[in-house]
Amino acid sequence: MNTSFRRFEILLPLRFNNGTDVPDAFVADTILELREHFGAVSCETQLIRGTWTHETEVYRDELIRVFVDAPDSATSRTFFTEFKERLKTRFGQLDIWMTTYPIEVL
Repeated sequence: MNTSFRRFEILLPLRFNNGTDVPDAFVADTILELREHFGAVSCETQLIRGTWTHETEVYRDELIRVFVDAPDSATSRTFFTEFKERLKTRFGQLDIWMTTYPIEVL
């Protein structure tokens, strides 16, 4: 396999910033969209708890990790940059934590 890959990881919130539950369909739609675009997606359902501050407001998060191994290309990076903005709107968030790093597929 000659293609270079990157892993794109997204922490998806299970609660809106006001504490109400995110509808299951929002998470399902996100996973489906990634699978349709890249052909595969993985998700860890282990609950990730986080806390952060914006201005003077403290937020507590409950999150799951979704990840995609995609070609290491400008096209993939552009997709995820734009996707992040859509997710911020979909989940009503100030930000969505998304990271990426190179991986080697054996």
